[in-house]
Amino acid sequence: MQKTKKAFAKRFKITASGKILRCVSGRRHLMRYKSSRQLKASGKDRTLGAGMAAQVKYAIAAGL
Repeated sequence: MQKTKKAFAKRFKITASGKILRCVSGRRHLMRYKSSRQLKASGKDRTLGAGMAAQVKYAIAAGL
């Protein structure tokens, strides 16, 4: 059994149903210039597409 790839584990979260969530970028600074709609949308995690999700699952589990 290989170790978990920590760089991927910190950036992505696997839900109980197997979906992979990612954080939305752009919330660190300069939020004063972004619309409230942008800020509200960036507060929630987003799911990855099927192709990228398969790669991330492999990378997290296999440790590359």
